Amino acid sequence: MPRKPQTIDEYLAGLSDDKRAALARLRKAIRAAAPKAEECISYQLPAFRLDGRMLVAFGASANHCAFYPGAFPIAACTRDLKAYDTSKGTIRFQVNRPLPAALVRKLVKARIAENARR
Repeated sequence: MPRKPQTIDEYLAGLSDDKRAALARLRKAIRAAAPKAEECISYQLPAFRLDGRMLVAFGASANHCAFYPGAFPIAACTRDLKAYDTSKGTIRFQVNRPLPAALVRKLVKARIAENARR
């Protein structure tokens, strides 16, 4: 049985090259939007925490990659997300159509604002 990843680097190492590249770009955009956030693994997915609270997560499945910013950021950015498959707290995307860094920044900032209100 494969060992569960303990770091984001370990998680990414187990992916195909195209998924690894797409998620590495997403990771970089998240870091730029929230430079003080800490990397972690949560529910076996790469994630970021800020001030001890869950910020966002991301991952790969067989047919797509996904970004998990939560329900509030997705609702706040509905127009920007029309081209993507979304559900309550998930944005699914293909490796050849990654989320733009500006959109990731907007989603992460919305999540930070949401956490600040709690």
